[in-house]
Amino acid sequence: MSVLAPMGTKALHLDGDEQLYEIVDGHRLEIPHMGALASIMASRLVFELQSFAKIHNLGQAVTETLFRLPLPKERNRRPDVAFVSFQRWPKGRREGLDENAWNVVPEVAVEVVSPSDDAEELLNKVGEYIQAGVLLVWLIYPKQSLVHAYESLTNVRGFTRSDTLDGGTVLPGFKLPLGDLFLEVSS
Repeated sequence: MSVLAPMGTKALHLDGDEQLYEIVDGHRLEIPHMGALASIMASRLVFELQSFAKIHNLGQAVTETLFRLPLPKERNRRPDVAFVSFQRWPKGRREGLDENAWNVVPEVAVEVVSPSDDAEELLNKVGEYIQAGVLLVWLIYPKQSLVHAYESLTNVRGFTRSDTLDGGTVLPGFKLPLGDLFLEVSS
């Protein structure tokens, strides 16, 4: 990640598309767009989460949405996938949805790990999410067909392609066979 500009200025690619960013200590940090593999994983997961949430009238699943996190240092983070319940953001509430950062803490935050991600930075994000009030963080490793589920920095469960990912106490009843999430490996 590289520092682009102080908060309040707009960062643009040369082709005119707005670059994705996060806010860290008052500075916009450019973050790369997801690659194809990460995008497929995020799309599959947001579909499953949103389908479950709709059936049970629970909330909203989103991708690459910027969230304002209530932390001692200014942090606006953009998880690859997130889930916000209707308890935290009432169904039908539109006020505040037009702002750059959604002023709510999601219950679930998901990062799809790419080869360029820094392990220390990912762990820092997990800690920030949990400190801000996120109840469940999933780190998805597409190439390894592995998921780490964090309820805290010391309560971590690992799941492989042959396992079923569950929503734990945050999304009771949510179950996703990881064989349905990960791409088939061809030889």
